[in-house]
Amino acid sequence: MTFEITNKDAMGRIGKLKTPHGRVETPTLMPVINPNIDFIPAEKMKRFGAQILITNSYIIYRSGDLRDMAVEKGLHRLLETDLPVMTDSGSYQLMIYGDVEVKNAEVVKFQQMIGSDIIVPLDIPTPPDADYSRAIADLEITIEREREASRLIKESNSENLLAIPIQGSTYSELRKRSAEESKKIDGDVYPIGGVVPLLDDYRFSDVVRIILDVKSVIPSSYPIHLFGAGHPIFLSIAVALGCDLFDSAAYALYAKDDRYLTPYGTKKLNELHCLPCSCPVCSQYSAEELLKIEKEEREILVGEHNLWISFEEIRKIKQAIKENSLFEFVEKRIRSHPSLLSSWRQIKNYSTLLEEYDPSTKRQFFYTGIESIYRPAVSRHHERVKNVELEKDEYTISTSSENNSDFYLKPVFGVVPAEMNEVYPAGHAEMPPVEYIENEAVDVAVNALRSFLRKHHDKKFIIRADGVWREYLIELPDNAVVE
Repeated sequence: MTFEITNKDAMGRIGKLKTPHGRVETPTLMPVINPNIDFIPAEKMKRFGAQILITNSYIIYRSGDLRDMAVEKGLHRLLETDLPVMTDSGSYQLMIYGDVEVKNAEVVKFQQMIGSDIIVPLDIPTPPDADYSRAIADLEITIEREREASRLIKESNSENLLAIPIQGSTYSELRKRSAEESKKIDGDVYPIGGVVPLLDDYRFSDVVRIILDVKSVIPSSYPIHLFGAGHPIFLSIAVALGCDLFDSAAYALYAKDDRYLTPYGTKKLNELHCLPCSCPVCSQYSAEELLKIEKEEREILVGEHNLWISFEEIRKIKQAIKENSLFEFVEKRIRSHPSLLSSWRQIKNYSTLLEEYDPSTKRQFFYTGIESIYRPAVSRHHERVKNVELEKDEYTISTSSENNSDFYLKPVFGVVPAEMNEVYPAGHAEMPPVEYIENEAVDVAVNALRSFLRKHHDKKFIIRADGVWREYLIELPDNAVVE
């Protein structure tokens, strides 16, 4: 098996991807290496935490000297690294310039020849909001090229892994169709392409929808690569939705403009009084000192910071997966920008899909805001309560856990049978008191209560309510009495 999953939380996972040059633990970031530009060399990437790199085979192919060296020495000796290397095929140049001077079969065979660990066919990254006719025409070409790449690799019996990009612009039906066709081709990695313009424009809601459309089709046993998503601001969301690999040229591109990456957004170096980071660069220099350094050296230092902070975010995400606290981690991160917040709230429309992935048992349910309502643990609890069988004619429901009762009423969860009041999720939930929690959290609970009462309309329920709860317990079915 090429990809082995070792830990799961939300739709995210920690996995091990087997490549010809060793195993890679995911989720992880692949720094982009441009062999034409002397910036931070590939050989130094390990110190930041890199386990795999990505470079552009089209750039190498188009440069006579680089091409000859790559063919003679191999890709890894060219880059002077023993890390696995994924190679893109020129799709980015196709998106920017509209044309490339290479055919799909040529660039696939070239990637094989130079020893790429993960090969990418020459897919067509249709831009967002393109005409439907263009999007479907581009997709047809992409699918045919992917089939061709698969045939070439199988015929050569090589060890290279094959990435099958999923395209389709901003059309859900085309993304799903692309994923269905990609699944038939049976690749090793499934990149989601064509999302960079959306990320650049902070159209995170569109990216979330695209990811979830793809995840609804591609089996969980395959790794997902989100092309061009290298900014730490979006990494936690993408991992929580099931993406495993990311590539980043942002660390270098942003550094050229003195743009300083943080998990909460991008800062201009000249706007920073203090550096909010303790990486080796930020521990050695102040913002003022960095600005006084010659531009070329400063670019490298800011680029190094950008790498440090990006890999630090990856490590924090992995730890959250290990602790089964990824939902809590994401819910904190999304508060750094309204577009992140609104994008994450879309998960309520994909509750069934999330339930398929999210572990049913955890140590704690830590409420961080109304987004916590959308977690699978909540919908699972509501479903379990629907299946509770009642034998007596009369029951008590209390809003206080200090009272002995048959059932308890809690924000978010609603009705909690006494036997569930000590187990996950409702029994292990940390939430603000009802008078301080958001109205939506109480409304969800009361709506669940109403459904419960209506289902058991032949039973009588005495609800012992105190404080603010009484204000919410209105318009209940006739079989309930509030005391």
